[in-house]
Amino acid sequence: MHDMRIIGGKPLEGKIRVAGAKNAVLPILAATVLTDEPVVLRNVPNLFDVRTMLEILESVGYRCAFQNGQVTVQPGTLNTKNIPYQAVRKMRASFNILGPLAVRANEADVPLPGGCSIGVRPVDMHIEGLKLLGFEANIAHGVVQTRRRWKPNFVNIVLKFPSVGATEQLLSTAVLMNNINVVINNAALEPEVQELALFLQAMGASIEGIGTSTLRVQGVEKMHGVEYEIIPDRMEAGTYMMAAMVTSGELEIHGIRADHNESLLQKMRSIGSEVEIENGIALVRCRSRPRSSETFVQVYPGFPTDMQPQMTAVAAVSKGFSFISDSVFKTRHMHVPELQRMGAKIHIENGSIIVEGIPQLSGAPVRATDLRCAAALILAGLNADGETVVQEVDHVFRGYDQILEKLRSVGAEVEVVPSTNGNGKGPIG
Repeated sequence: MHDMRIIGGKPLEGKIRVAGAKNAVLPILAATVLTDEPVVLRNVPNLFDVRTMLEILESVGYRCAFQNGQVTVQPGTLNTKNIPYQAVRKMRASFNILGPLAVRANEADVPLPGGCSIGVRPVDMHIEGLKLLGFEANIAHGVVQTRRRWKPNFVNIVLKFPSVGATEQLLSTAVLMNNINVVINNAALEPEVQELALFLQAMGASIEGIGTSTLRVQGVEKMHGVEYEIIPDRMEAGTYMMAAMVTSGELEIHGIRADHNESLLQKMRSIGSEVEIENGIALVRCRSRPRSSETFVQVYPGFPTDMQPQMTAVAAVSKGFSFISDSVFKTRHMHVPELQRMGAKIHIENGSIIVEGIPQLSGAPVRATDLRCAAALILAGLNADGETVVQEVDHVFRGYDQILEKLRSVGAEVEVVPSTNGNGKGPIG
């Protein structure tokens, strides 16, 4: 593990380019097992999670090459039973390989997933949906054992919640079920889900209703290889825009999709940030403390839960009282006690976060418990007076490509050092 040392209190100024979207590329990589032809992906971020997914693809018999933002996946002989637990336990998105692998080979054994500690995220909708699609799915010794048992003529799936993971899993399975019509109701609307659907279409899938809550799929017999470019990461873009806010700085964020960030942009403007967007470049200025606000986290197109911890860091240095309620992960509060260590006047009341903003936080040792918690604590450290040490910061390398270099390029004083526990491996970026 590693720590990040930050000397805060300096306005950030300059340009940052956003990498490809982590939450788009992971399910797309999982879906590459649907074809026996090569797949080339461009604008792929260099992240721990991406390399973990490549490790999983190699474990099922595929050959992967990753260089200069491009991944090439070459098919091989499928292995459906030896997916390593140590890889799957690192991130939840790894579970997305279950359906594509099972529909391609008629069986798959995949360990239950791990990932960030941000609240309860069961896989029951994944399994229930696979059963409707004709698969027998049982959990034994922490492994989901899936076998194709029958072939339905028509499948109507109604998700009890618009789950991103379940939508992606079932969509990536249904597309290769030859001559079977599948309808997925209450599907997630997130841009990353839409991107997966567009990728599957590029591979030959028949999908209607992309961007709506009802996806209609007519299964095909075969999928073909494709070259595809990954969309920019909206969470990375939002985090750097908020970095400008907490440091009273001015940043150009290159590679942003305004249509993917509407709720976040609306929030930022409402609390005092100047944001101008043209040709994929956002100019963000915030020369004074942000105003207080009420933030209600919801599924897309609402304010994203993956920006809630960072928004809490912004609220900690805003004027007045702010209120933050997360209806997606209601117990996503691990960053709160760490921000308190930095002097934030913040508490949890009936599951919501109440913040009384102060002019500036104080540097302190804090501990990151997950990816977005790490991002929030880095934002807090960039604002704080004195030195902040974000311990176990390795979580952030799961979702932010070259974050150290990007922050340094805009004037941040940051460094990554081996953790005080002495267990250090080289970080990415």
